Amino acid sequence: MSVQIVCVHCDAINRLPQARDPKAGKCGKCHKALFDGHPAALTTARFRKHVANSGIPIIVDFWAAWCGPCKAMAPIFERAAAELEPRARFVKIDVDAEPQLSAQYGIKGIPALFVFQDGKIVANQAGLADINLLRRWVETHGAKAAA
Repeated sequence: MSVQIVCVHCDAINRLPQARDPKAGKCGKCHKALFDGHPAALTTARFRKHVANSGIPIIVDFWAAWCGPCKAMAPIFERAAAELEPRARFVKIDVDAEPQLSAQYGIKGIPALFVFQDGKIVANQAGLADINLLRRWVETHGAKAAA
């Protein structure tokens, strides 16, 4: 069996055997690591490809550079990516750069955190969160085979 992983560098869709260590996985197209322990900044088109094609949950931080709570959330989200990948993919969406995406999901306040699994929203929260919330989301929705 394998799990489908979208490369954050080139957006190629990869199949990673579940028996293999996901942290050692490399993209078949660009040959870069499939997981680097950092949140990926995505555009609307890239975000849609990741959500539609990922076999692991996508945890999203909708944020803006001018937002004080977003600045406070950034190191927490970075730490979560370093600690919890590859059980989930962590991505950031700049609401100023991608207003149509934030409108699509009804983002009224930021930071806004969402979990997407199988293309659907399975959890969300508005406002600053601690790392324990992100850990609980990964425990609840994360890829068990990638642990």
